[in-house]
Amino acid sequence: MKKIEAIIKPFKLEEVKDALSQLGIEAMTVSEVKGFGRQKGHIEIYRGSEYTVDFLPKVKMELVLADGAVEGAIRAIIASATTGKIGDGKIFILDVDSAIRIRTGETGDNAV
Repeated sequence: MKKIEAIIKPFKLEEVKDALSQLGIEAMTVSEVKGFGRQKGHIEIYRGSEYTVDFLPKVKMELVLADGAVEGAIRAIIASATTGKIGDGKIFILDVDSAIRIRTGETGDNAV
């Protein structure tokens, strides 16, 4: 099993969710997060004063999938989250040693 963590632009969430849904991937956790990478934020003006917005709003999607579903999910995320502009996000893939469904006690792929 693998855990996919995708940090994307907030307005791309529905598009990514729909692309994953077409692959039969319905289970995910979504969090609103803030961060920055190479874009380093931007300068805004409020009531005549300039200030720097360092941390930009992003969405973090977390999915735990069987090994066979990972490549398709990654392709779907990239295709649907891409704008071609800086700040599109990142995808991280981590190994998951085990998973347990609390309600039934199922383990491994059956728990996901």
